[in-house]
Amino acid sequence: MQAQLRPVVHAPFQPAWWLRHAHLQTIFAKYLSPKQQLNTAAEIFSLPDGDELQLNWLHPEQTTAEAPLLILLHGLAGDINSHYIQAMLAQCRALSWSAVLLHFRGCNGKPNKLPRAYHSGDTADAALVIAEVTRRYPGRPLVAVGYSLGGNVLLKYCGEQAGHNPLAAAIAVCPPLSLSACAKRINSGSSKLYQRYLLGRLKRSTLLKLQQFTDFPLPLTPEQVQGFTSIEQFDQHFTAPIHGFKNAQDYYQRASGMAFLRHIQVPTLIIHARDDPFLSDEVIPRADELSGHIHYELTRGGGHVGFVYGSILKPQFWLNQRIPAFITQQLNL
Repeated sequence: MQAQLRPVVHAPFQPAWWLRHAHLQTIFAKYLSPKQQLNTAAEIFSLPDGDELQLNWLHPEQTTAEAPLLILLHGLAGDINSHYIQAMLAQCRALSWSAVLLHFRGCNGKPNKLPRAYHSGDTADAALVIAEVTRRYPGRPLVAVGYSLGGNVLLKYCGEQAGHNPLAAAIAVCPPLSLSACAKRINSGSSKLYQRYLLGRLKRSTLLKLQQFTDFPLPLTPEQVQGFTSIEQFDQHFTAPIHGFKNAQDYYQRASGMAFLRHIQVPTLIIHARDDPFLSDEVIPRADELSGHIHYELTRGGGHVGFVYGSILKPQFWLNQRIPAFITQQLNL
């Protein structure tokens, strides 16, 4: 029997007065977040199709069998150096909680072994890792935290698992629940700044794949890849066909997490910021799209995985408190 959602009590996010603009929240969170000296153990995890991905484990010395073990899912083109991952690992260490970061295929700084990569609806790898962690740590409360793309993957996974979910709780931060709308949003106005950055990273990884595989299964040339000007174009010509979708719209429809929310049966926190420059209002779910196990928070500011408050001399990062507070409440720690 799945646990019911416990009452959620937490002070709402109040943006720092000097960082009220969404772009400032999004950009400054990346550069203001303190750099952590974290020692994690890297593990290469083999997948059934012959590919592999990297897990990075954090096990504080004082952890107990009752302490939660967090499974972290990063965002598009993210990795262990992403500021939000570093921050959550540091919080786990401070709380004597264990954690493991799942690097999606090819995100650990080395090309993966197959032409395929990863995408916003790719729950199969996450399911394998969660099953393995469950096997290794029976009885340990497992909590997954997903950011942006990783948040969409996590919510889709939880919806697919429904009443068979091994997780004790889940948290999704800024998940792009409507991928088509988000692709349009990031290709408009000042949001193109982020698209240019992300697209540059995607292009570089794809160009490496073209060099790696002389018999690459898609009719793509380096010149075509270099010519992509939007995430949607990249998804149309690479993400969709390499992962078995008809086209970008077919991928967006089938991979978006929105349709899976009503099936979730573990305590789940979803956090969106109304001013998120990556997302549009279409990611905001209606009440009838949420299961009774979901607590949904829509903040008035925060940008994309920003949520900075406090003074200029001492900025604070709301997610560092909000996520552990929800876990503590739901696990009754």
